[in-house]
Amino acid sequence: MNRTAQRSAGILAALALGAAGLAPLALAAGANAESGSYFERTATYPVHQNHPEGAAAQTAAEISTVSADGQTLIYTDALSRQIGFVDISDAAKPVGLGTLPLHQLGSAQDEPTSVAAFGEYVMVVVNTSTSYSDPSGRVDVVRIADRTLVHSIALPGQPDSIALSADGAYAAIAIENERDEDAGDGGLPQAPAGSVAILDTVGESPADWSLREVPLAGGTRENPEALDELAQAGLDTPQDPEPEYVSINARNQAAVSLQENNGIVLIDLPSGTITKAFSAGTVDLDGIDTDEDGKLDPAGSLLGVPREPDAIGWIQDRYLATANEGDWKGGSRGFTVFDSSTGEPVWDAGNSFEHLALSQGLFPESRAGKKGTEPEGLAIGEYQGTDYAFVASERGNFVAVYDMTDPRAPKYLQTLPTTNGPEGILPIPGRELLAVSSETDEAENGVRSALNLFSFGAAAPQFPQLSSDPHVPVPFGALSGLSANPADASQLFAVSDNAYQPRIYTLEAGTPATVESSMEVTEASVELDLEGLAARADGGFWAAHEGESGAENLLVRIDAEGVVQEEIALPELAELGKHGLEGIAATGSGEKEEVVFAVQRDLPGEDYVRLGKYLPAIGEFSWYGYQLEAAADGAWNGLSEITALPDGSYAVIERDNQAGPDAAHKKIYQVRLPDAAAGEMPLVQKTLAADVLPALQETSGWTQEKLEGLAVADGEVYVVTDNDAVEDATGETVFAHLGTADKVFDLAGPESSTEPSDEPSQQPGEQPSEEQSEAPVTEPTASPSQSPQRESGQPQAPTDAPQQSRPAEPEAGENLADTGANSFWLIPVGAVIALLGAAAAIKSSRARAK
Repeated sequence: MNRTAQRSAGILAALALGAAGLAPLALAAGANAESGSYFERTATYPVHQNHPEGAAAQTAAEISTVSADGQTLIYTDALSRQIGFVDISDAAKPVGLGTLPLHQLGSAQDEPTSVAAFGEYVMVVVNTSTSYSDPSGRVDVVRIADRTLVHSIALPGQPDSIALSADGAYAAIAIENERDEDAGDGGLPQAPAGSVAILDTVGESPADWSLREVPLAGGTRENPEALDELAQAGLDTPQDPEPEYVSINARNQAAVSLQENNGIVLIDLPSGTITKAFSAGTVDLDGIDTDEDGKLDPAGSLLGVPREPDAIGWIQDRYLATANEGDWKGGSRGFTVFDSSTGEPVWDAGNSFEHLALSQGLFPESRAGKKGTEPEGLAIGEYQGTDYAFVASERGNFVAVYDMTDPRAPKYLQTLPTTNGPEGILPIPGRELLAVSSETDEAENGVRSALNLFSFGAAAPQFPQLSSDPHVPVPFGALSGLSANPADASQLFAVSDNAYQPRIYTLEAGTPATVESSMEVTEASVELDLEGLAARADGGFWAAHEGESGAENLLVRIDAEGVVQEEIALPELAELGKHGLEGIAATGSGEKEEVVFAVQRDLPGEDYVRLGKYLPAIGEFSWYGYQLEAAADGAWNGLSEITALPDGSYAVIERDNQAGPDAAHKKIYQVRLPDAAAGEMPLVQKTLAADVLPALQETSGWTQEKLEGLAVADGEVYVVTDNDAVEDATGETVFAHLGTADKVFDLAGPESSTEPSDEPSQQPGEQPSEEQSEAPVTEPTASPSQSPQRESGQPQAPTDAPQQSRPAEPEAGENLADTGANSFWLIPVGAVIALLGAAAAIKSSRARAK
C-alpha cells in the first residue's frame, strides 16, 4: 500500500470509529443509540435523470405515492406536466422507470397536482383550468403496470391534494379553486369558492366509482355566501373557502385545511356532511429573525400571527397536526397540534422549529422578513408501534422528526436534511422507508429537484455534524474558513463570508462538534468577504478578504475582540478578476510571524494559481506558483483553503465548482514552500494527501460544492463546507473529522523540517514528476456529528499560552496488558529508530547553526 493509500485508509478507519457513538441533539423518550429509532438517508435521486431530456429538462418532483408492494415510487412533475416512476426496491439505488406525459391522458396543458396509489392503479389528480375564474379538473385512473388510462372522472373545480381512506372505501379531494394573486390586491374573496370532492371507490372497476361534492359555501358559483359553520367558527373570508390539504383518519373523518381562511373543516365521509369547523388561531412569536438584513439575529418578535396551515395530518384519530406555512396574511413558522373534539390547540412549536434551523445552519435569512423557514409539508407515520410527525421546511431544506407518542407533548427526535424545496412527505412504514420530494429545480445554480429516501432503524442520526444549542442557538452558516485555536487544543475558529455580516465562530472540536459562540467583525473600511481565517500565536486573527477585483483583495488583521486593526493590499494582483483570496495560514510570532495565503484562480497569462507569503515584521511579499489539476468539461478547479501543518509544510484544498452528481474534485494536497529565487516564480511541488469526495458523499445526500475550511487541531484534521447561506444550495453543512494529521499527511518524511526544503523547486511550465503525480487513495468517510446543549457567549480568543496536546489513549476494548507480551520484537526496532532520530536531530541542529 502506498503512503497516500495508507493515509486515506487511516481516514476511513478514523471516520468509521468516530461515527459509532453519537447522541441526538435532543433525545426523544424511548429513543437511544441501541434502539435503532432514527432515520438515515439512503439515496438522493435527481428526477431529471428520469426525464427523456436528461439534464436539460426542467423538473419538479412535488407529491409522491408508492405502489401497493412498496417497490415503485410515483411522483408528480408539474413543470414537465407528467408523472414519473422510480424503482425503489433497493432504497440505496433508486432506478428511474420513465415518465407518463399528461398529454397522453388529456391535454399538453394539463398539470398534475397530486397522486395516490390504490391497488393496481394510481389516481392522478389533474388541474385542467383555463383560467382562475373557470376552474376545472379531473382524476385519471392509470394502471401502474402498463401505464394505460383506465378511467377519467371529472371534478367540480381546480383540485389540489388527495387522500385515501385506510379501508379503501373513499378518496377525498380538496377542490381549491385558488385565487389569482395578480387580481386586485391578490386576496380573498375571489369566486368561485372551493369544495371537497368525495370519490366512492366501491365497485368492480374504476368505472363503477362515483363522485359526490361537499360544498364549503352557499349561494351561487358567481356569488358564493358563507356557510354558518364556517362563519361562526371565525374563519377569514368564509364566503370564499380555499381547501388546501386533506387527511383521513381510521373513522373515515376527513380533516381539510383552509390555508387562506386560517381554518380547519371536518367532514364525515360516509354522509358527506360537515361535522365541525374551527379557526387555526394566532400565535405570538419571540426570539425569531424577522429582518432580512444579512444578520442571523433571532431578536425579533411577531404578535397575533395567523397560523394559516398548509399540510394536515391525523394523529391517533383524535388529534390533528398542521404545518403552518402561511400565505397572504400569516404563517407561524412552526407546527401545531389540535384536539379535533374541541378545535383547540394542545401544543404549538412556538419558535422552536425556527431555532432548529438557526442552530443547525439551515435558516434562510433571505426569507427572514417574510415567513422564515416556511413549514409546508407534514405527514404522520407509524414505525414499529410509534407515531412520528415529519414537518418539512420549504425554505430551510429539512424535515424535522418528532415522536408523537403523546400528541400533547411532541418530542423532537432528529433533523433530516433534504434537497431544495421539500414538499411531499411520504411515509412507507411497510418497508420502514420515508420519501421526501423536493421541488426546486435551478440547474444554472447547481440545484436540482430530487427524491430523498431515508430508512428507519439507524442507531444514531447522521445530521447535524455541526450545531449549537437549539434552546439558546448560536446561529451560523456560510463558513468559509477554519483555523485551530493555538490557545486551546480542543477548539477551532471558523469565519463566515459576505453571505452574512462577517462573524468569527468558536467551535468545540470532537464528536460531536458544536458552535459555542460568535463575535462580529467590526471597523473594516470595506464590506468584508472573509474567505479564510488563521488564529495568531500573538492573539487575534489574520483573515483573507476576497475583493471583487484583484486590487481589492486584502490581508486583514483582527484583534481578539473582532476589531479590524490593519488592512494590507496585495501587490501583483491588480489584473485578477473575481476568485481572489481563498485561504490564509499564520505561523510563528513576533518578528518571526509569517502569513501564507492562497489565490483561488489564475491571473491572466499564467497557467498556475498563486500562493503568497507575507512577513509582517518587514512588510515583504514572496510568491509561489501552484499548478491545478485539469478540470472536467464545463467546470473549473481552484484553491479554497490553506493551513499550516506541524512540520512546516502546508495543506491546501483544491476543488471544482460542481455540486451533486457532477462533483468530481474535492482534494487536499500537501505542499512545501521552496526558497524564492530572484526574478523567478518557483512552482511548489504537491502531494495528494486525501480525496475528500467520499466523505462528502458518505451520507448519500446532495454533494456539497464548497469545501472551504481545513484545520489541524490537537493533531486531528477537520474540514467544513460553506452552505452558501441556504441560498442556491441545499444549506447542509458538512463538518468532517478526517483522522490524525500523521495519518492524513506525510509528517515523517526526510524533508519534514521547519527549514525550507533543499530540493530544487519546480518552475512554471514544468510537469510534475512521476513521484509527484496523484496516487490512488482509499475513500475516506465522513463522521456525523451532533451537538449537545451549550450556552452561547463570546469566542475564546487565542493567547500566547497554548495548551499541551492530550496523550493518545488506547482504542476502546484494547487491554494495555496485552500490548506488551507480543511486542518484544519492537524493542530493537525502536532502538534503531531512536538512534536514527538522534542523528537526524544533530544534523538538523548543525544545519541551523550554519
